[in-house]
Amino acid sequence: MSAGLKDVTISELYTLEETIARDIFDDVIYPWEVLPKISDFIIRLGNKLPEEKYEKRGENVWVAKSAKVYPTAYINGPAIIDEEAEIRHCAFIRGNAIVGKGAVVGNSTELKNVILFNKVQVPHYNYVGDSILGYKAHMGAGSITSNVKSDKTLVVVRAGKESYETGLKKFGAMLGDQVEVGCNSVLNPGTIIGKSSNVYPTSMVRGFIPSNSIYKKQGEIADKEIRVQ
Repeated sequence: MSAGLKDVTISELYTLEETIARDIFDDVIYPWEVLPKISDFIIRLGNKLPEEKYEKRGENVWVAKSAKVYPTAYINGPAIIDEEAEIRHCAFIRGNAIVGKGAVVGNSTELKNVILFNKVQVPHYNYVGDSILGYKAHMGAGSITSNVKSDKTLVVVRAGKESYETGLKKFGAMLGDQVEVGCNSVLNPGTIIGKSSNVYPTSMVRGFIPSNSIYKKQGEIADKEIRVQ
């Protein structure tokens, strides 16, 4: 069956039970539709969080008491850092960021207008902007999301022979659950990577990568072998 827009829906990419932001996905089909809503959603949710588990630090920044935030990390609001997350030295959270339970935001990593599901890892020199990373997704050292096209035109999502005009100028990447992105890779604006897929190191990725795939280079995508335990 050929790929199409049905493969880039929220239900195909994400396990919604694995994010504190589950409700933001109500009444939408495609994940990029929530990007303009993240800021207001954080403020509404943050003001409802239980004070015995979360503390408010500065303007519209809520940090779980079980999270570990290193002294040199910077967090600008609106932002929510969920339970047992780790924000390491010199991490830069510019705002509009939800960092999931047990997630890792590492040294010199920058976040802006993002949702990181639980157990996401962006641990070394990553830029993640206007993007959503699913449960246990991992970006290798130096890999980044490019969130604005060089000609500054609006981003169009392409999946197989179908396309969707997002109306968004800023749109990074949508990574499904358990996606692995190799070191020093660039995910171009509007990139969608299906669940449990792998991207080779130093790749330049654009368009849609189906679930359970291995991306080697543009035009060369292999199916992953499914191993029975």
